[in-house]
Amino acid sequence: MINPQNNELLLTPAPCKMALADGTVVTGKAVGFRGETGGELCFNTSMTGYQEIFTDPSYVGQIMMMTYPHIGNYGTMDIDMEARTPMVSGVVVRAFSPRYSNMLTDESLDAFMKKHQLVGISEIDTRALVLHIRSKGVMNAVISSLDLDDDSLIEKARNWPSMEGLELASRVTINEAYDFCEGAGPKVAVFDFGVKQNILRSFKARGCSVRVFPAATELKDVLAWQPDGIFFSNGPGDPRAMPDAIAMTKEAMQANIPLFGICLGHQLLSLAAGLEVYKMYVGHRGANHPVQNLQTGNVEVSTQNHGFAVDRESISDDIASITHVNLNDQTVEGVRFAKCSAFSVQYHPEASPGPHDSQYLFDEFMADIEKHSGVKSTHEPTPEMVYAGGR
Repeated sequence: MINPQNNELLLTPAPCKMALADGTVVTGKAVGFRGETGGELCFNTSMTGYQEIFTDPSYVGQIMMMTYPHIGNYGTMDIDMEARTPMVSGVVVRAFSPRYSNMLTDESLDAFMKKHQLVGISEIDTRALVLHIRSKGVMNAVISSLDLDDDSLIEKARNWPSMEGLELASRVTINEAYDFCEGAGPKVAVFDFGVKQNILRSFKARGCSVRVFPAATELKDVLAWQPDGIFFSNGPGDPRAMPDAIAMTKEAMQANIPLFGICLGHQLLSLAAGLEVYKMYVGHRGANHPVQNLQTGNVEVSTQNHGFAVDRESISDDIASITHVNLNDQTVEGVRFAKCSAFSVQYHPEASPGPHDSQYLFDEFMADIEKHSGVKSTHEPTPEMVYAGGR
């Protein structure tokens, strides 16, 4: 069979299986790279943006199951990369499209997955499997088009390392500091625990000079650049397994400089302040989560991707105040710290993919910097800003 768009021969899909650690086994068809992979099985409810999701460094160590049934129908584009390569361990979909309809596409999703050796499985009843995960909680799984023995795959899934207690940021951070952009606005130092490109673009859109530092950089080396503010990025793994990063973050909170954290950065700031973090039963992953800003009363539709959260019971007024809550389950989505100029959110204001409702949080960080140092940001409608937030 020939694909009329790119004249690739569409071979008959190979059989493929996925086994969960609780003994559940599902059978489907292999997509992308033929092989075997494992990780924590989770799901994302976004209707678009599969490439941005697959390349989000926060998903390292996880198999991504998309709840939207049709995946691959608009192909892939270089501009949609949030990292240099895919970061998910594997992909699970209901209906995988070998054809695409998008004049801007660089290549098909299947070609993209094969090029990056990303293993996937299709023709799975994702509705039933999502309900299973919601009931039983996230768990490890193994996808294979090489080993089709149920007992063997179940054993592999059960022996796969647990996400709890796993430090993964060191796998995705950069090796050396680099300048992302230069501008007339504030100098923002970014600790890279797995930073998404659209976060960096969001700072660039506000005229910032941005320098990105490896996760293990000592604070004195960052301060030597004389930044106006420090940003702690998103990233994968269990924040409680990062004692050195927590100690560095605590030091930064005592340095009299504005701080802002997203996702893992939010958790590290919270742990450094003495709050507690726990692993969630299922987690939040999607582009449709309602979050209320308790300071304004406004509700914003947000993009989320996290399996850990700050424990509400550990928060006291002398440490931090809760600024945002998730309206689905009342979990903590944002805090502002009492003893320093720092705030953080659990969700992703840069989106990509997702709505633009929360972009104002970058402006709040710019306002903190201006109040502290007098350096103003610019907010011109640059191409990066227009694109920021994804589809």
